[in-house]
Amino acid sequence: MKRSLEKVIMPDSPQMQQAVEAMRIYHEARDLGAPPAEVERLRILAESLFQAIIDYQLQVLGGPGYTSH
Repeated sequence: MKRSLEKVIMPDSPQMQQAVEAMRIYHEARDLGAPPAEVERLRILAESLFQAIIDYQLQVLGGPGYTSH
């Protein structure tokens, strides 16, 4: 599999900015004492956005354990 750096998500990409913003909102809600259910929802959202980026990066770069079907 040919690895392509052109497809890598860069720090200034909209996907990365969305994930960072979600994490910021989660930390802000947690620090301000938002209801636990809301804090948990925001945590899951932020983590899932970062996990999607990680999964995509592994796919693009042909990381260990990735198999294309």
